[in-house]
Amino acid sequence: MIRLDYRDASPIYEQIKNGLKRLMVSGAMKKGDKLPSVRALATELAINPNTIQKAYTELENEGYIYSVPGRGSFASGEVKADEHRREELKQRIRALAAELRFMGVGKEELASLLEEEGGFDHD
Repeated sequence: MIRLDYRDASPIYEQIKNGLKRLMVSGAMKKGDKLPSVRALATELAINPNTIQKAYTELENEGYIYSVPGRGSFASGEVKADEHRREELKQRIRALAAELRFMGVGKEELASLLEEEGGFDHD
């Protein structure tokens, strides 16, 4: 499910958060799927439950999951990532596209990459 890299400079809670986001965005975790309990995931990953709770809290604040008291946390299925994160990702795509263009990759190939990876249609 989630792999932690202790050599990675990013905090463990961010690795957990990003791992869960990948599962949701890829479709491996669908709308309404129940996430493991904080305690169960902490045991599975052999880390402090507070670390898992921090990741879950941030995911809930970003709209990726929702909590039902007494029942647990669930994938929202209607990911409404905060606008700041969306703009950050767009900037990264722009920077990568500019670098690829500099290296001679044409518009058609860039459009093809987007279609291939994300199922986007281009006009």
